[in-house]
Amino acid sequence: MQVILVGSDSYRIECRVPDRTTDELLLEKAGAGDPAAFLQLYERHRDPVFRFIYRISGTVEMAEDITHDCFLSIIRKPENFIPGRASMRTYLFSAARNLWLKQLRKLGRESAMDDFAEDEFIAVNKEPLRQLLDEELSLKVKEAVCGLPPLQREALVLFEYEGLTLGEIAGMVGADVGAVKARLHRARERLRNALQPYLNTSREIVTLEKA
Repeated sequence: MQVILVGSDSYRIECRVPDRTTDELLLEKAGAGDPAAFLQLYERHRDPVFRFIYRISGTVEMAEDITHDCFLSIIRKPENFIPGRASMRTYLFSAARNLWLKQLRKLGRESAMDDFAEDEFIAVNKEPLRQLLDEELSLKVKEAVCGLPPLQREALVLFEYEGLTLGEIAGMVGADVGAVKARLHRARERLRNALQPYLNTSREIVTLEKA
């Protein structure tokens, strides 16, 4: 954000306008050792990267570590970013994803990436609930997303939460559009099945309250 002073010496108005410095220029300066450029690049993209990793990993600690390592990696090797091939956000998502997959391999979860059993990650509580508050439903959605197989989970998060197109996701994860579309379809089906008991209970509560 840039600050511009408009007016005479006796009367000035402070105007704040968005900084139009490109990601490419910021990365070039940051790679050359400019800390201000690095901070600006970090502040511009940190939240989306953290949010993406948090949603697919389910833990704040892993999201923080991977976000930190992701930005360090791009500063150490800025030449790996090719502007014409992907946007900075997509590139950072891809770098963060690779770090996440590396963590999964360390945890011994490198096999069956597209078809983990539902209890491999956070289990969804399937006990019937008498009352379902909005906060509780939100928690169940989070648990259900975390319970998806990793490749289905990332497809869902990138498409539904981060707004990437199927083509962008395919390029980022190294798969064809058909494969990404299939993962997204399976993810939606799993979520629908996992959340059905809670959604049914919610509708029953509304019916009882109106009776």
